[in-house]
Amino acid sequence: MPNELLILMGTAVSLGFVHTIIGPDHYLPFVAMARIGRWSNAKTALITFICGVGHVLSSILLGFAGVAFGLAATKLGAVESARGEIAAWLLIAFGLTYFVWGLHRAIRGKPHEHAHVHDQGIHSHDHGHSGDHAHVHEARVRAMTPWILFTIFVFGPCEVLIPLVMYTAARHSMLSVALIAGVFGVSTVSTMLAVVLLSHQGFSRLRMGRLERYGQAIGGLVILLCGSAIKFLGL
Repeated sequence: MPNELLILMGTAVSLGFVHTIIGPDHYLPFVAMARIGRWSNAKTALITFICGVGHVLSSILLGFAGVAFGLAATKLGAVESARGEIAAWLLIAFGLTYFVWGLHRAIRGKPHEHAHVHDQGIHSHDHGHSGDHAHVHEARVRAMTPWILFTIFVFGPCEVLIPLVMYTAARHSMLSVALIAGVFGVSTVSTMLAVVLLSHQGFSRLRMGRLERYGQAIGGLVILLCGSAIKFLGL
């Protein structure tokens, strides 16, 4: 194997790791949803893995299309930038919607006292408005969440991959391009899994006390801030 190809493989591993670590969108949404959805480790890993593969594969396919049709790296970069805009706004919209829904659910579910008059006297008891109908809505939201995350991550670009693919294509064979793209993908998804699962282990033990009923709202706020950081701070 040529030395340059080994260097490119090392670069792919490094870029996959770094671009995942510095991009909070690669792990915070999964950590937040796993915590408030009480996902098991297996479910958390599976959803993270599928979304990570979709995230990387969409950029790999774009890079291969650029090589096949002879597109310039600048044009592919513009496409990736547009995809990044869409992904950021989708993350913001999802986080805001989940925040509002969670806040509404927490307020409606707040226990309060009801007084009742009987022949024996007056007594009061705690009462909440979170019933079967609310649980049906919550089940639907939780069932949709993985699909929403997958859609967002398919749009999410791997900007650093495109120049790497284009350079490898110009210097080596398509088999080498596939190798470099594969190494990058494995590095990215592996890093996502490691960070998400380690964080999930820690946060799953966190007891929020009275804030527990605001869990959905807090999770939505985390995702909203994550999307905003990507859109407005360029993270």
